[in-house]
Amino acid sequence: METAVPVQHKVTRPRADALRNRERIVTAAREMFVELGPEVPLDEIARRAGVGNATVYRNFPDRDALVREVVCSVMNRTSEAAELALAETGDAFEALSRFVHACADERVTALCPMISSAFDRHHPDLESARERIEGLTERLMERARVAGQLRPDVGVGDIMIAVSQLSRPLAGTDSLCFDPFVHRHLQLFLDGLRAPARSELPGTSATMEDLRRP
Repeated sequence: METAVPVQHKVTRPRADALRNRERIVTAAREMFVELGPEVPLDEIARRAGVGNATVYRNFPDRDALVREVVCSVMNRTSEAAELALAETGDAFEALSRFVHACADERVTALCPMISSAFDRHHPDLESARERIEGLTERLMERARVAGQLRPDVGVGDIMIAVSQLSRPLAGTDSLCFDPFVHRHLQLFLDGLRAPARSELPGTSATMEDLRRP
């Protein structure tokens, strides 16, 4: 009796140009979501990315898929900034500060409305990216606490609220005109996080669970 030989299926990997096109689409979408909001027409995103509409839909079958990819991309880039900060062996608080400023540069605030929109906020990719950034932020904060540089009565949620609120343009102002003030105001906030604390904070520290409550 002949022994059946298992069929070897060749794994097809995306071509380099296909990967570049996908990256261009995500970059263009991120820029336009920040500038114009999440409802920007997909054909406008395709135009800025320098690809055809068919290429956009081949990579992202609907708007939700593209929004999810953009949000995950931003959170992953922010996580990479946190990992770089954790790899530093110098001043723990300064590493935390650089990470907070990097969060603002990623324009997380502009993407927050999309995170809380109607699309699936519990998608596994989003959950994984969110857990990663929260865990890394807590590690950065704990290192600064252990060094006696971070006041003990603040939590990860406090950092996220501050980045969100302080990097959001005032009503009636252009976001690009507001940008020069973001890092100035974040630094004022960060100075208030240093230990020893100059005052007692009202209430309790914000947790990520607090922020996710409907």
